[in-house]
Amino acid sequence: MIPWLGKFVFWHWWVLGVGLLVLEMMAPGAFFLWLAVAAGVVGFVVLFAPDLAWEYQILVFAVLSVVSIVAWRIYLRKNPTETDEPLLNRRGAQYVGRVFILDTDMPVGRGKIHVDDTTWRAVCDGGEDIASGSRVKVVDVDGTTLKIELV
Repeated sequence: MIPWLGKFVFWHWWVLGVGLLVLEMMAPGAFFLWLAVAAGVVGFVVLFAPDLAWEYQILVFAVLSVVSIVAWRIYLRKNPTETDEPLLNRRGAQYVGRVFILDTDMPVGRGKIHVDDTTWRAVCDGGEDIASGSRVKVVDVDGTTLKIELV
């Protein structure tokens, strides 16, 4: 057995909590935050129960970590973060409703379309040949494929 392992005191947990907060600041995502909270709570538990065995301290830390992360995820699912740019990281969804002019033919309604600085795969549900120079409107996005219709 490792000799220092049985000598955890409350401030060890608080130092671990501060270290986890520093990690959260470097890699934000609200994951290390909840581990830091769990470490802080375990520090308070050990402050008031200094004879608590290290196995139980680690068990309490593990349980509090999992419970706090799961609770936060459930809370976020029920209360999504409001933003003024809801499509910021959904680039394809930003193109829905926009009209573009094809610069190449699309045989059987399948091909590529140049949008801004990117080339996207495009599909027209009708399946007909679409000539270059035609105006098309993006009606939906499926992954990296734009669904279009003739305008």
